[in-house]
Amino acid sequence: MSRKSKRQRRSPPLGAELQTGELGAIAERAMTGAISAEEYAKLKALIDTFDLLKAELLAKQTSVDRLRAMLFGAATEKTSAVLGEESAQDAPEDDKAETRSERKGHGRNGAAAYTGARKVRVPHPSLHSGDSCPCCSKGRIYPVTEPAKLVRVTAVAPLQATVYECDRLRCGLCGEMYTAAAPEGVGQEKYDASATGMVAMIKYGAGMPFNRVERLQEGMGIPLPAATQWDLVKNAAETLSPVHRELVRQAAQGTVLHNDDTTMTILKLTPQQRASALGKDAKQSRTGVFTSGIVSIGEGREIALFFTGARHAGENLAEVLKRRAAELPVPIQMCDGLSRNVPSEFETLLGKCMVHARRNYVEVEASFPEEVRFVLLTLREVYKTDARARKEGLTPEERLQLHKDESGPRMKTLATWMEDQFKQRKVEPNSTLGDAIQYMTDHWEGLTLFLRAAGAPLDNNVCERVLKKAILHRKNALFYRTLNGAHVGDLFMSLIHTAELARINVFDYLTTMLRHPEKISTHPEQWMPWNYRATLTRLSGADPPA
Repeated sequence: MSRKSKRQRRSPPLGAELQTGELGAIAERAMTGAISAEEYAKLKALIDTFDLLKAELLAKQTSVDRLRAMLFGAATEKTSAVLGEESAQDAPEDDKAETRSERKGHGRNGAAAYTGARKVRVPHPSLHSGDSCPCCSKGRIYPVTEPAKLVRVTAVAPLQATVYECDRLRCGLCGEMYTAAAPEGVGQEKYDASATGMVAMIKYGAGMPFNRVERLQEGMGIPLPAATQWDLVKNAAETLSPVHRELVRQAAQGTVLHNDDTTMTILKLTPQQRASALGKDAKQSRTGVFTSGIVSIGEGREIALFFTGARHAGENLAEVLKRRAAELPVPIQMCDGLSRNVPSEFETLLGKCMVHARRNYVEVEASFPEEVRFVLLTLREVYKTDARARKEGLTPEERLQLHKDESGPRMKTLATWMEDQFKQRKVEPNSTLGDAIQYMTDHWEGLTLFLRAAGAPLDNNVCERVLKKAILHRKNALFYRTLNGAHVGDLFMSLIHTAELARINVFDYLTTMLRHPEKISTHPEQWMPWNYRATLTRLSGADPPA
């Protein structure tokens, strides 16, 4: 009989009948003399009840920590937090670098942070450059390079509107009407490109549903129906699709590819659309819908892509890799241990996420404190080595050699320790700690790829952060109505998050592209987040030949 079956059939003999006051009295009598057989049976039932309760709580399926994390979100998994404050205090000084000190300023932003603010120059009311100094009357005053800066923040609706009232005059005799000409550009289209860019950012960047934006705008006296918002982003997606396709093509050429997925809902996903996405060889009984996140890293750039539909992350990665140049070497792939993340049609150097393996130990720390402490402290040293490589700006080859020298012996020690836990019967293989050890052992080759391949990352955190944008949309909007709506969302989330990774002004990027539809359709490679400004500067001088 399995361990789980035994737990299910076992029940506390008197668990429902034990009374706290009665048990206290029995305990008092036990201190002064012998207790009766009936009282002994009750104490024995209490012990059996506690033993069963402990076994159930330690079981992986009913872990209180796991349940708390599912309901309220996982708390921090920093080593110092998991092992306790005392462990952090006892650690060497170098280890304490992991603990961040409170940032000065307490989150307040200075004037330099307001790059998009309107700037107003305020001249001195009575003094000018070259005037005599009012204080000493001998020297001359001159402008200071850096003016004094004050910030004034005011509130406006996300989308503003201007009503142009053009004067009209009528002849009293012939009735001819004369209307003042509207300013240039006014009257051609009601919604400016900046309005479309803002709607896209609010919906797919901030995760606010169309109907919520509609209510907000209505409350500000500038109505913007949800249907109108959809029309704006749908038409804009058609305009921006060449840039998105070029983004996918460039992502396929990356050196390192991260991928993972999260669940999503499409209300009107037809069987024909599902069959078309999955192909002939896939199991047609699959009913799930997912949003896959792919982050491509290469040439110092990061590209984020989103794909929503019936395909898993590995299948979407395969679609991207179809655009990869044949002469390029095999890319490094980073994902978790799920087999559905692997593109079966293409070869990759497969790395596995260290954070996923580490989390299995974090979840059982309360039951196995010493064992978990050893694992977490070992992995912390590995991450410290990786952080030092980034801080010193090492090349991938130099980073690889550093990890071989410093992290290699540590990982070897960890592998030996895990092997000894089972060989010497220190840990039951079917316990929660045994599961954590077995997972890490099964995926050891992928978890240690950073010791063999230059540029291989330690974990999949960059992709996890990218997927938060899709999760934010799911929490607020709950679903996509159609597959086309999902494709529009994927396009904008890909452009927005790639622009964020490039640390540029996302609103300016979207608006600029929407103002040059013909240019981006003919040369989309010139409108990437990292080069669109140079393209715009070049166009402002003279248009290139057609």
